[in-house]
Amino acid sequence: MSMVLFASVVRVRDGLPLSASTDYEQDRELQETKRYLKGLSKKLSQFPDRCTLKTGKHTVNFTSSLGVGYLMVCSESYPSVLAFCFLDELQREFIVTYDTKRINGAVRPYSFIEFDNFIQKTKQRYNSPRSLSTRVNLADMQTEIKLRPPYQISPEDLSAVNGFSQPSPSKYKGIAPNQMLEPVTLAGLVSCVLSLLCGGLNLLRGVHAIESVLQNEDEDFNYVIAFFLGTVACLYQCYLFAYCTLWRNSKSFLAFALICLCNMYLYELRNLWQVLFHVTVGAFTTLQIRLRQPQGKAPDYNV
Repeated sequence: MSMVLFASVVRVRDGLPLSASTDYEQDRELQETKRYLKGLSKKLSQFPDRCTLKTGKHTVNFTSSLGVGYLMVCSESYPSVLAFCFLDELQREFIVTYDTKRINGAVRPYSFIEFDNFIQKTKQRYNSPRSLSTRVNLADMQTEIKLRPPYQISPEDLSAVNGFSQPSPSKYKGIAPNQMLEPVTLAGLVSCVLSLLCGGLNLLRGVHAIESVLQNEDEDFNYVIAFFLGTVACLYQCYLFAYCTLWRNSKSFLAFALICLCNMYLYELRNLWQVLFHVTVGAFTTLQIRLRQPQGKAPDYNV
C-alpha cells in the first residue's frame, strides 16, 4: 500500500533532530531505511535542496530551506508529487510556528517534539489522498517537479555513517550545483543596468584621471585607485545579482560599503548630486541582491 511511513525535521548545519513522527513500525526494511535517513540528515548541506534516495521498497525524500531540513520515508510507489507536497506543508507550518532564533539556539535533540502532532495529522491526510484539499494544485506541483526534478541520491553517495558499508567522498561543497535564483524582476533588472552605468562612469573618469596624472605630477594618484575600485564594486554587485554564491548578502553589503568610501574620497571631484546618484544606485542594487534569494531557500515554493 502506498503511504507515508515516517517524517522528521532536522537542523541542516549539524543534523540535530528537531522533531519526528512517533511510529511503532518494526518492519526490518523500514528500520534499515531510517538508518539511511539518519546518515543523510547529517549531510544535508552537501546536497541540493531537493533530493530523493531509493532504498529497496522505500523512498526517502527531503527538502531543505532556511537552515532546516524536512525528511520523509514513504513506500516506493508513493507519488513523488504528493511526497514533496507533504514536505512543503511541514516546512510552511514549522517556519510559522518556530522562529530562526529558537531553531539556531536548540541544544537538545527533539527540542520541538510537540510538532509531531502536526506531522501525524498531515501524515494521515496524505495517506488518504481523497481527503486532500490540495488536489487542485497537483498540476502545478507536477510541472514544478518536471522543471526542477529532485536530485537522485544513491546509497553510495553517503559516507560510512551508522554502519554504512561503503564510504565515499562528498560530491558537493557549499552552494548546491542546481541552486537557482528567483526570476529577475523589473526592479532588479533596472538596478543591474544602473550599476553597470555607474561602473562605466567610474571607469571613464578613472582613465581621464590617469591622463591627468601623466600630464601633471602633482595630481593625486589615489583618485585613480578610487575610480577603479568603484568600478570593480559596481561590476561585482552585478555579478552577485546574477549568480548564487556563498555569503552573497554579506558580499553585496561590503561592495556597497566600498562604493560609499570611494565616493566619499572623490567628493572633491564630484558634486553632491553625482555622489548621491552613485550611493543610491549602490544601495538599490544591494537591496535587489538581498530580495533575489535562491529558490531552494524560499519558504513558498509549490512542491
